[in-house]
Amino acid sequence: MTAKMKALRKMKPGQGLDLVEIEVPQIKPNEVLIKVIKRSICGTDLHIYQWDQWSANRLKPPVTIGHEFYGEIVETGDEVRHYKPGDIVTAEMHIACHHCYQCRTNSAHLCENVVILGVDDDGAFADYIAVPEMNIWRVPKEIDPELAATYDPFGNAVHAVTAGPTVGKSFLILGGGPIGLAAIPIAKAAGASIVVLSELIDYRENLARKMGADHVIDPTKENLPAIIKDLTNGEGVDVVLEMSGHPKAIKEGFQSVKKNGRYSFLGIPSKPVPIDIAEDIIFPGIHIQGINGRKMFETWYLMDALLISGKVDLKPLITHHFKMENFEEAFEIGLSGNSGKIILE
Repeated sequence: MTAKMKALRKMKPGQGLDLVEIEVPQIKPNEVLIKVIKRSICGTDLHIYQWDQWSANRLKPPVTIGHEFYGEIVETGDEVRHYKPGDIVTAEMHIACHHCYQCRTNSAHLCENVVILGVDDDGAFADYIAVPEMNIWRVPKEIDPELAATYDPFGNAVHAVTAGPTVGKSFLILGGGPIGLAAIPIAKAAGASIVVLSELIDYRENLARKMGADHVIDPTKENLPAIIKDLTNGEGVDVVLEMSGHPKAIKEGFQSVKKNGRYSFLGIPSKPVPIDIAEDIIFPGIHIQGINGRKMFETWYLMDALLISGKVDLKPLITHHFKMENFEEAFEIGLSGNSGKIILE
């Protein structure tokens, strides 16, 4: 295909983005060309929009951003065998090398040479995107395709929840962003006995209740560790999912987790966080986990199964829709915290 398309790009270092016209990508033999129908804004996109220290160290403008989307295949390369034009798909946007140690030992989500579309190479905030066949995921007909535009954060939440035993376990989720909110119904579907969410923004507190949280606590107004102890016979929760990256939340997580409990970290702190290794981890025997992305592709099968079963309803998580031309308003709402997932049409 030889034509022009619209794309939302980081053209140069600094705050903001530009909606520009560029060439439609020419696909390689192992790639498919996808007409993007809907995209959703990720926390990573917000970091790029603001041009924080992480963005400045990672991105090399110009680059089209965005890695959450669904669309329709319009063209396939000569080597593509399992997909055809007309297929409705989304994609795992972490492109693994398939040759490093991690890739060869069933941990491709930790690939040593990963390239992330929308960060390291052109992403989905455009009319079209080229993606390797290996990374394509067909959207089952039973699933609302709009939900496929949220598979990236949904997958992070599924990975975090299921990284250890869940049945009968009590959960504390720190942070009510989209991943933390998605983790609520996932934990319930996985057999959690109680799910508590810590969040200080009223909008997201209300959204957490819609997503099924048993308790929602504002840590700026209430003593989170004390409430957790009251809810768990003084023992603490079995599992803490840290989704905020905030130093105070991280500390309160250690004060709230049961001895021999699981503490899974997914939120990214903006700077190093001090931890008392002896008191917080060694003496209480806490199991610490880092959660990075989604398992390829074990997590994806779980995502489909949870949505098809009806055990997890993600529709309340999608709170706003904008046209691409109104991206600045969409990003400002995202930065305010007064939203769930924001869809760009």
